[in-house]
Amino acid sequence: MPVKFSITSLIKVLFRPRAVFEALAAAEPSAPSVFFGFALWLGLLPPLFAYFGTMQFGWRLGVEPVFLPRATVLAICGAYFVALLFGFLSGAVVARWMAITYDASQSLGRCLALMAIVGAPLAVGSVVHLYPHAFFNVLVLVPVLIWCMYLLYRGLPVVLGTGPNRGMLMASALIA
Repeated sequence: MPVKFSITSLIKVLFRPRAVFEALAAAEPSAPSVFFGFALWLGLLPPLFAYFGTMQFGWRLGVEPVFLPRATVLAICGAYFVALLFGFLSGAVVARWMAITYDASQSLGRCLALMAIVGAPLAVGSVVHLYPHAFFNVLVLVPVLIWCMYLLYRGLPVVLGTGPNRGMLMASALIA
């Protein structure tokens, strides 16, 4: 049974994550469909928000905004996108590698889907980049990161089919 990720599943992730985790546990998503159908597009949001916010308002690290040339902003946003994709893929690969130790599912599709679900609030919360003020970004993104960690702790045992104790240990190891 294929799992289809869309904007409605993004809304479900934010407001009813348990239902998304259970649906994912009952399905076997393919790695390419998760990556190209959902995660890649979700990963584009933070760099796009950062680009438009930086070009419009400049970064505020203190009193005066810092404006950068367009080419520099494009390069930074491109590097941001590559770093997000690297983090997403490496997180999924490490989760798959660790699955043997924690008696969890070794499906790359499930690991990619779990990482996409866990990272979804961060992608949505990156809308704060539209007004790039360092303090404001930290004020918003730290609670969002805490929510992402909560989703990892709650969703990993369900999606990867391991016990709650092993799931907590595996999630802790992934965070470390």
